[in-house]
Order: sequence, then C-alpha cells, then structure tokens
Amino acid sequence: MPTNDLIPSLLYRLNENQIAIAAAVEELALCVDKLGHATVADNVRGALATLDLNLAHITRGIADLMND
Repeated sequence: MPTNDLIPSLLYRLNENQIAIAAAVEELALCVDKLGHATVADNVRGALATLDLNLAHITRGIADLMND
C-alpha cells in the first residue's frame, strides 16, 4: 500500500477505535451511575463530550485525506 493511501487508512481505523472505546466507556458510565456514583458518571460523560465535539472535525479531515 503506497504511503499516500496508508495514512488516511490508519487515521480512519484509529477514529473507528476511538468511537468504539467511547461507546464502551459510556456503557461503563451507565453502570457506575446505576451503582449510585452519579458524580463519577457525570465526569466520564464530560470527558466523552470532548470526543463528540471533535468527532465531526476528525471525520471530515479523514474524508478529505481519503478523497485526495
């Protein structure tokens, strides 16, 4: 695979991993919340919000690289 194709492909897979990890962490936050640790769950969701804010920009950037 040429280097020009490798970088977007790697970034795409890293982005997919980030989305999967965020989903898993959200599930853990739900469990923590049910155990009565609402503050911890809220802190986790706050960190996940940062991922969500950056997701659209990252996805657009990867799409641009893949289209070049």
